[in-house]
Amino acid sequence: MHDTTDFETIGRVLDGNVDAYAVLVRRYQPEMFRIVSGHVPTGEVAAVAHDAFVRAYGSLAGYRPTKPFVRWLTTITLRTCHDFWRSRYRNREISVSELPEARRLHMLHSATGNESDPALVAEQNQERMLLNWALEQLSPLDRIVVTMTHLEELSSKETAELLDMSVTNVKVRAFRARKKLKAILESVTPQGGGGTT
Repeated sequence: MHDTTDFETIGRVLDGNVDAYAVLVRRYQPEMFRIVSGHVPTGEVAAVAHDAFVRAYGSLAGYRPTKPFVRWLTTITLRTCHDFWRSRYRNREISVSELPEARRLHMLHSATGNESDPALVAEQNQERMLLNWALEQLSPLDRIVVTMTHLEELSSKETAELLDMSVTNVKVRAFRARKKLKAILESVTPQGGGGTT
């Protein structure tokens, strides 16, 4: 647990020792990269994570130690991912091949465990592309909520805290987003093969 050390480091940064911020970056970079990689295309992970750290630096004076620094930083990182997709959707720069790999495919099928079968691997890759394409059809906020609650299996409470939303809002948005996702998948797969229920 780094809370005391984090707070002391933040104090040094705010006192003018800007180089001390590198300590926080080194400490949390692997975790923020992990989070970002679940929400943006692989080629954009480093840039989005960097953006998140820059935003956090600019907001450092507003950090209050009522919650762990890593939780505060995670919220900023998730908002940065959300803004990435808002910008992409606005600029129509989305390519299915660029979309991130979903860490879990519960919405499409349960794992079979035989990854050495080339036909199975090809089928799973196709399903990943389909899921990513379907996620692309959602709004940025719906996409991040459904990814967190259904693919990353965070609770509604955890998602609400990280996105600074109410638990009720997260539950409603996740329910509606999952319904939309199911309809999208069923519209392009035979016999409703999306399997989101």
